[in-house]
Amino acid sequence: MAKAPVQVVWFKRDLRIHDHTPLATAAVAGPVLPVFAIEPEQWQTPDSALRHWQFAADSLVDLSTALATLGLPLCLYQGSIVELLAGLKAHYGDLVLHSHQETGNDWSFERDKRVHLWCRQHGIAWQESRQHGVIRGLTRRTGQQTRWEAHWETLMTAPTEPAPRNARVAQGWEQFHHLDTSQLRGLTLGFDTTPCPERQPGGRNEGRALWRSFVTQRGRRYRGSLSKPLLAWEFGSRLSPHLAWGTLSMREVVQSLRRQREKHAEDSQWSRSLRAFTSRLYWHCHFIQKLESEPSMEHQTLHPALSGLRERDPDHPNLTAWKSGQTGVPLVDACMRSLTATGWLNFRMRAMLISHATFGLGLHWHEPALHLARLFTDFEPGIHYPQVQMQAGATGTNALRVYNPIKQAEDNDPSGAFVARWVPELTALPLEWRAKPWALPESLRRRFGFQPGEHYPLPHDFEAEARHWKKMLYDLRRTPEAREDSQAIVDKLASQRRPFAKRAKKAKPANRQQLSLFDDGGLDNA
Repeated sequence: MAKAPVQVVWFKRDLRIHDHTPLATAAVAGPVLPVFAIEPEQWQTPDSALRHWQFAADSLVDLSTALATLGLPLCLYQGSIVELLAGLKAHYGDLVLHSHQETGNDWSFERDKRVHLWCRQHGIAWQESRQHGVIRGLTRRTGQQTRWEAHWETLMTAPTEPAPRNARVAQGWEQFHHLDTSQLRGLTLGFDTTPCPERQPGGRNEGRALWRSFVTQRGRRYRGSLSKPLLAWEFGSRLSPHLAWGTLSMREVVQSLRRQREKHAEDSQWSRSLRAFTSRLYWHCHFIQKLESEPSMEHQTLHPALSGLRERDPDHPNLTAWKSGQTGVPLVDACMRSLTATGWLNFRMRAMLISHATFGLGLHWHEPALHLARLFTDFEPGIHYPQVQMQAGATGTNALRVYNPIKQAEDNDPSGAFVARWVPELTALPLEWRAKPWALPESLRRRFGFQPGEHYPLPHDFEAEARHWKKMLYDLRRTPEAREDSQAIVDKLASQRRPFAKRAKKAKPANRQQLSLFDDGGLDNA
C-alpha cells in the first residue's frame, strides 16, 4: 500500500486550530506537519511594524500550545516558504500543501504567486480554503451582488470545523524547526522600535475572553459608543486584530453573534447593538473583496482623474506634524498619540485622521496610509487601503467625507476627557477652549499661562485647505471622462444593494450542535 503524502498545513493569518478547514482536511488525509514561515522580507514591507509581529508572536505561542493538545508540533521556520517547501519535498518526497486563501498586501500576493509556480513545477497539490466571504476571480459587482451575498451567507452558515483529534504527525520535522516559541517575542526582524505600551495581546485565549465580555456585558452599549473614542475602547468589541490574524474565525463569530441576537431579542438596546455589529462583519468582507478585485489600490489612486492631485512627499512638514501628533488640532493629535500607544482607534476617529491628512493638510493619501498601517495592530490590507482611499476622496465614487475636527470634538469628546488624557498640554484650559486653543483670548492666555505656538503648536489653516480640495475634487469628478471612469469603478467594486445583514428581518439561527466561542471544545475596527 502506497504511503500517504505528508500533509503540510501552512498557517498564515489564521492562527487557530478551531474552524480551520486546512488543518481538518489534512488530518484525515495523512501525516500532518503544521508550519509557519517567518519570512524576513514580509516583515520589512513598509506597512509592517513591530506591534504586528508582537501580536502574531503572542498568537503563535497560543497556537503551538493548542496544536500540542492534538499531538502536533508547530514547525517555526525562519526563511521563505518556498525554501521550506523545497526542503520538505527533498526530505519527505510527496507533499500536499493546505492553507487558507489570503487577500494581503502586494508582497503576500507576489509570494503566493511564487508558491503557486513552485507547486506547479514540482507536481505539488495546493488546496486553498476560504475563510472570508471573498470570491476569487470576481471581476465586477454589478449584477453579481446577490451572488456575492449568497456566497457570504453560505460560508457563514456552514458548520464550523472542530479541531481534529486523531491527527498523525509527520516524523523528522525537527530539522526544519528553527525557533522555540520562547524565542518569538524577542525575535529581531529589523523593525523600528516604536513602542506600543498598551497594545492588545494576541492569541486565541485573549480573543475568546474579549468576545465573551462583549456579547455578555460590554456590547449592549456598542451602537451608542461607536463614534466616541473613549467609550468605543470600552464598549466596542476590539475584536479586529483577532479577526485580522485569524485567532478567531469570521464564521464562528458570525454564528455566535446570531445566537446572542436570539437571546437578546427582547432587549431593544442589545438588539440594535448586535444588529449594528452584524453589519460590520458583512462590510469587513465587502471591503476585502475590493482589494481582491483591484490589488492596485495599495499603491495607486483608484480614480484616474484624481491620480495626479497631491504630491507624495515623505518629508513634508505637515506629514511630520500629523505623524507625531503635533498638528495643533487637539482631537487629531489626541487620536494619533492614542493610536501610537495602544494600536487601536475607533472607526470615526480613523476616518477623521485620514480626512485631516488629505483635506485639512493637503497630503497625498499614500504616506498617511502606510503610517496608519504600521500603527494599527489590526492592520488588514483589504480593509485598510480601500477605506483610506474612500476617506481621502480618491475613489471618485463616494460622497466626500470631510470631518471637521472641532465639530468631532464637540460631538464625540464633549467632556474633553479624551483630549485631556492624550494632550496634557491643554489640561489647564477651560473645556470650551480645548478643541481650539489657538482661539483662546489674550486675557485667558495670561490667566492660564498658555501661549499658542509656544506651549502647543499653531495649526495649519485646515478649514481653508479642506474647502480648496473639496472644490477641486468635485470639479474634476464632473467631467464626462471622469463620470465614465466612476461608473466603471462602481460596476467593478461597489455594493449596490443594502447588506444582507441589514435586509434580514430575523437572524437565521445557527446549528446549536456547532462549536462556538463559548464551548471551545471545538472586527475592520469594530
